[in-house]
Amino acid sequence: MSHAVSLQSKLIKTSLLSSMVAGVLALLLFMGISLYQTMRVQDQLMDEIADMLLISDVTGTSGQQVDELSDEFDIQYQLKDQQKVLSESENFHLDHLSSTFKNNFDEGYDLIWHDQQLWRIYTTENPELNTSVLVLQPIGERFKDLAQNVMGYGLILILLWFIQWLILHFAVKRQFKVIHQLSKEISAKSADNLAPIQQQTPELKELQPMVWQLNQLLQRLEQSLVAEQRFTADASHELRSPLSAIQMRLQVLKRKYPDLAQDLVSIQNDVSRGTQVLENLLLLARLDPTNTTQLPKTEIDLQLVVLDVIQALQPFAAEKNIQIQTQLSPHLSILANEKLIFSCIRNLIDNAIRYAGQNGHVFIDLQQKHQQVKITIEDDGQGVTDEVLQRLGERFYRALGTKTQGSGLGLSICQKIMELHAGEIHFSQSAHGGLKVELQFPLNLHR
Repeated sequence: MSHAVSLQSKLIKTSLLSSMVAGVLALLLFMGISLYQTMRVQDQLMDEIADMLLISDVTGTSGQQVDELSDEFDIQYQLKDQQKVLSESENFHLDHLSSTFKNNFDEGYDLIWHDQQLWRIYTTENPELNTSVLVLQPIGERFKDLAQNVMGYGLILILLWFIQWLILHFAVKRQFKVIHQLSKEISAKSADNLAPIQQQTPELKELQPMVWQLNQLLQRLEQSLVAEQRFTADASHELRSPLSAIQMRLQVLKRKYPDLAQDLVSIQNDVSRGTQVLENLLLLARLDPTNTTQLPKTEIDLQLVVLDVIQALQPFAAEKNIQIQTQLSPHLSILANEKLIFSCIRNLIDNAIRYAGQNGHVFIDLQQKHQQVKITIEDDGQGVTDEVLQRLGERFYRALGTKTQGSGLGLSICQKIMELHAGEIHFSQSAHGGLKVELQFPLNLHR
């Protein structure tokens, strides 16, 4: 199962990520340029110190300036006349290098590893005076200021990213108000309200094609609903009338031909079943589980409803000599549509009577358990397989091999009725051998 992704969050993340990538690249570029500039300036400084040592009188003002620069930038130097040291910095401690630097290092800049750190070294000489100078500086000294600048720049970037996240969060959320409003308008649509959707201002060009397609869909849906309502009304009128007429003629024939009464009763039962199938089809077409507010509801006593259903189905139970055993708690009332609840319970008890064996039993239990009102209907008919249990409730589904007559609509109608009342219906194997159906009504349906 795929997980839903928030477009709003994705836009914010994408925008922020692109800004972070740009910021990191800018930081790397800043570090590269700063590194180059620092190395260039510090090398020039070493060259300047070397020139001052070679051409100036180090005992005078020039020597004082060299010492100041040496202390400020942690630069060490040594001036030699062949093997004699003429001058060196106070912190110079690389004497073992000074004796060999003229032979081991070419004139100019170089890098050496000494004392567990990297050094920048510069050597030059004055052929006229036969003097040479060695200038050294730890590389780490050059990057102290650079590291501080990079850290400062990084902190500024983090602050800017946080500010950008806040701006994006509120700005994108504000832009998405149009989409949320459109979603509310779509969710508010029902069978009674299929008017075209009007996009809120400012209109978004990206949403216009989707809104247009939705309006076209609503128009086609409205036309289909009108056609279905017209068909339902016509079918109700055209089919009920001939079935009622057949019932009346069968009553007349029973009185006129008593010898054929048994056969006529069978035909009359077939016509009654056909009438029930028609009523179920029309009821199934009219029910809309999402439209519960317009469903008329009254406070009904479930015990009385169950007793009325049993009384209505008693002739069918008597034909198979079926015993209906009840355990009904009195005064359990819910706020519901009495006709629909009666139809639901009737379908379930009728189904239990049909599938119970000859001389069988039907068990009906009505109790309040765990802050729920539960109605349990069981029979002692043939066992129900797991495959059949999974498909119970599908329209027109009937288990293969069964000889019991039916349309396969009863349980589907019961499911819709329970949805209209925010209830639940569960199917399972009964301990008595047949099917167990449990209806659960939430406690908030109580008045």
